[in-house]
Amino acid sequence: MLIVACISAHGFGHGSRTAAVLTALHQRQPGWRLVLSTALPETFLRTALGPVPFERRPCRWDVGVVQADALGADPEATLAALTALDAQLPQQWAAEAAWLVAQRQPLLVLGDVPPAAAELARRVDAPLIWLASFGWESIYGPMGPAFQPWARRSLEAYRQGDLLLRCPLAMPMDWDIPEVEIGLTAGQPRLDPAALAQQLGLPSDRERCVLISFGGLGLNLAPELLGRWPDHVFITSDPPLAEAPNARLLPPGVRPLEVMGLCGRLLTKPGYSSFCEALSAGVGVHLVHRDGFAEAPVLEAALVRHGWHRLLSQEQARSGDWQLDQPLLPPQGAPLAADGNVQAAQAIETFAVQRFFSSQQGAAGQDQF
Repeated sequence: MLIVACISAHGFGHGSRTAAVLTALHQRQPGWRLVLSTALPETFLRTALGPVPFERRPCRWDVGVVQADALGADPEATLAALTALDAQLPQQWAAEAAWLVAQRQPLLVLGDVPPAAAELARRVDAPLIWLASFGWESIYGPMGPAFQPWARRSLEAYRQGDLLLRCPLAMPMDWDIPEVEIGLTAGQPRLDPAALAQQLGLPSDRERCVLISFGGLGLNLAPELLGRWPDHVFITSDPPLAEAPNARLLPPGVRPLEVMGLCGRLLTKPGYSSFCEALSAGVGVHLVHRDGFAEAPVLEAALVRHGWHRLLSQEQARSGDWQLDQPLLPPQGAPLAADGNVQAAQAIETFAVQRFFSSQQGAAGQDQF
């Protein structure tokens, strides 16, 4: 059985989510072949998947929204990138479809969430499952008239899917296809927390440890800001920020997920996978407001409902007014189930078995896949 995952390279969050689900799927079906079709870096994918074997096809399937930094969007650059991708997709569809057909294996396409995955699935006559907390139609729709054709085309593509694995913290997805609601899709730590804490020189008091994570683009915070909080130790993947005396640089190849359980608070932007990891690990989130991206207010509202939190303006973030001396505000609603990656893997497995097995073969026939 061949699972080809078309993963958005808009940010690392899509890759983290898909990696968590594919890891759970590999545990259920270790003989299934996993192919990651994405422009995400190989080093990131190797770190995210760890011991799970996979192949990578270096394909860019969507643009998302071009960002100047972790908090800012660039609509003009986004339109230019969408137009450029449009010219490249026909050749990529043809090449990837030919490669997939040549594999001569039962095939399922998993999309997170490039609309172009729908055309790839159609060309190889494969079922298509979406793993999503939003679709690009909901992002492009509010960005103005120039984006409306892209929004319409995205929605048309999503409605060609066979199943939606609806993630929590989600925007509306009116795709008119069957769906399964799942819980938080956080991956599992693989490193020994005590050894990692000793390696980083972290205090035993978890509440004194703060993880700063703004994704691949970062926020260019000044190291001097950490001096406002001398009683705290900050963990960051940003080398200039780690020059502060009370900062620790996250070692290469170590996911932020690995230190979540060692931290009391997370300073971050709105991000689906970061929220999943923080909520699963019981970490309080100090959230910096983000403009120009329609998912951001939805995630902010979801955090208020389901997580311990404090909300910060961008001015507060850039000035170091992080409110680390203030108590976290409690969630207004119930906690979310933390086994969404397992639920998603089970749904993919069930769908594939039902689609590719006849009733005469029965469960014993699964060995051929």
